[in-house]
Amino acid sequence: MGRIFKYGDDVNTDVLFPGKHTYTVTDPQEMAQHALEDLDPEFATKVKPGDIIVAGKNFGCGSSREQAVLALKYSGVAAVIAESFARIYYRNCINSALPALALPEAARALNSGDEAEVDLAAGVVRTSRGEYTFAPFPPEVQAILDAGGLIEYLRDRFAK
Repeated sequence: MGRIFKYGDDVNTDVLFPGKHTYTVTDPQEMAQHALEDLDPEFATKVKPGDIIVAGKNFGCGSSREQAVLALKYSGVAAVIAESFARIYYRNCINSALPALALPEAARALNSGDEAEVDLAAGVVRTSRGEYTFAPFPPEVQAILDAGGLIEYLRDRFAK
């Protein structure tokens, strides 16, 4: 169960993790301290493990920087729910083990401060406003999420 932080359409990677930090901040824990700082300056101090980002269309558009995913993941965000995602950002989420769910109905209905539970195995987001279902991730994608990311998944798979 986590609290929702809601944002609008076209939240780009430079807003998720400011480009001015791209070459100076390399530690994921420090990246988390700069998550959304230009859009929501208090986000990094208010977010707690298990919280959820909800957004509109084209979430994660812009450059393909992985820091935009890592900043959210290491801030404790458990999942991102949006009406739609930029293709590369979505893939970076999976590669970094941050569940990204394209659920337009839920994204439109939920608001900042609401609480939600994301059950990946059952394919449901539970809230006081109702339940929103989705197809669970394919086994290969779930294995990447369970391993903690693509690199960890590959290490585990080929180290045997």
